Amino acid sequence: MTCFEDLMYRGLIKDVASENIEEVLNGEPISFYWGTDPTADSLTVGHYSSLITAKRLAKYGHHPILLVGGATGLIGDPRPTAEREIISKETLDGYFECIKKQVTDIFDGNVELVNNYDWFKDISWIDFLRDVGKYINVNYMLNKDIISRRLESGITFAEFAYTLMQGYDYLYLNETKDVTLQCAGSDQWGNITTGVELINKKLGKQVNAFTMPLIVDSAGKKIGKSEGNAIWLDKNKTSSYELYQYFINTTDDKVYEYLKVFTFLTKDEIEDIMKRHNEKPEERLAQKTLAKEIVVDLHGEEEYNKALKITESLFSGDIKNFTAKEVEMAFKGLDSFLVEEDLNVVDLLVNSGVCSSKREAREFVSNSSITINGDKVTDLEFVLTRDKCIDSKYVVIRRGKKKYYLGTYK
Repeated sequence: MTCFEDLMYRGLIKDVASENIEEVLNGEPISFYWGTDPTADSLTVGHYSSLITAKRLAKYGHHPILLVGGATGLIGDPRPTAEREIISKETLDGYFECIKKQVTDIFDGNVELVNNYDWFKDISWIDFLRDVGKYINVNYMLNKDIISRRLESGITFAEFAYTLMQGYDYLYLNETKDVTLQCAGSDQWGNITTGVELINKKLGKQVNAFTMPLIVDSAGKKIGKSEGNAIWLDKNKTSSYELYQYFINTTDDKVYEYLKVFTFLTKDEIEDIMKRHNEKPEERLAQKTLAKEIVVDLHGEEEYNKALKITESLFSGDIKNFTAKEVEMAFKGLDSFLVEEDLNVVDLLVNSGVCSSKREAREFVSNSSITINGDKVTDLEFVLTRDKCIDSKYVVIRRGKKKYYLGTYK
């Protein structure tokens, strides 16, 4: 397929700010950019749908420039309900370095990163008003959805001016790096078109832009969020196992969409996977393929194998060969208990909260319902000692088939 056909098949083009976007995408290589503000020390899965689209354009020969907003991050784009919390420049600089490394790894080094603080820091207030503000009508700005949705509750001038700053980013990159295409999530449509308008009015040029639909889960929530907690791309914040689990639990009604958006599998490969998946949905082939492709792309084959090992071991209950690190990944977020001394299995089960009484503990052991570090315990005289712990540190108790408890030996 051509670049345009590929993006259309994957549902990655929503709004378009140029009449000839198909010719632009299918034509000679161009420079394009996608931007984000450094509001944390890692990007999230929510950013990944845009990042992988940029990576896809790069595979078709276009030159990717990723802008990290060291200047716009100091202001913050308008949120739907309230102004963003101000972040210090020192903090933003640290975030920039983290994101720079992360993006460079994702693109295997084949990407150019820029920081808009580098050009905004030398612009005076008067120059900005003359060179940018004079070309954009206030009524034009008020009609932007990103601004109009805040008018009733109130919007600060800093937030109001944010769209001018982002518009100037496009102008600057067009003049200095011949960038002629911007792509972003659909929630940035108002900011994107301000840049297109500014370039047209100030330079008399026609440039291009398109947005990608925001990717949501089956409940309609932005993907990458769970109870307000982001799914991070940094494996030290969200482990490869957690990332694998997030996507392997994708619902059947979304997995086809996600395979198209988040993987580099061809149309024929995706259609074949979905055909086989629909024949035996209980095997979850589509989810397994999706999770594998994402983990490998972000963290590498070795991390995928680790995630798969943990997943399969937990499913079978065989965790005998787990390392302490694997225990930490598998049971992250699980409330843990402290083991302060060698304990008989009955006392261990009661003290840890696995059982409510010694009588219940004896019943579970006698009924072969207790495993400790992957070994079934049926002996009421069993005593837990440090040398029986995983890496002399962790004890993992399983009650029944799925209920796990994590203990740390003091």
